[in-house]
Amino acid sequence: MKLTILDGSLYFLAIFLDEDDVAKYTIKTIDDPRTLNKTLYLRPPQNILSQRELVDKWERLRGKKLQTLCISEEDFLASIKGMDYGSQVAASHCYHIFYEGCLTNFEIGEEGEEASNLYPEVYYTSMDTYLKRYL
Repeated sequence: MKLTILDGSLYFLAIFLDEDDVAKYTIKTIDDPRTLNKTLYLRPPQNILSQRELVDKWERLRGKKLQTLCISEEDFLASIKGMDYGSQVAASHCYHIFYEGCLTNFEIGEEGEEASNLYPEVYYTSMDTYLKRYL
């Protein structure tokens, strides 16, 4: 399980990607025999962060603290019950990512390859660079 500890609290790590980077890696795999019958995982090392770490980056870039609220797993799940179906689907994805760590709670086995290792020449967008777009 991939976790980070900040302020005495545990946070699962998630993977954050720029859409253009997904496209870059996808194009690279088209004629690459190393990816034949394999799953390509996009896990650029600088972009494996907890939600808290992402918020910290944004606060540093803006120079202003955000008001944050930590919601327990139980409270988060309880809040989903009253939502319409589409919102429940979106919230359950967030639950699996940020409360269960489904993007990082496994090792890549022989059936897969990690894109930034396979294609080190590809520049991927760090979350610092990505967030600067919105300043």
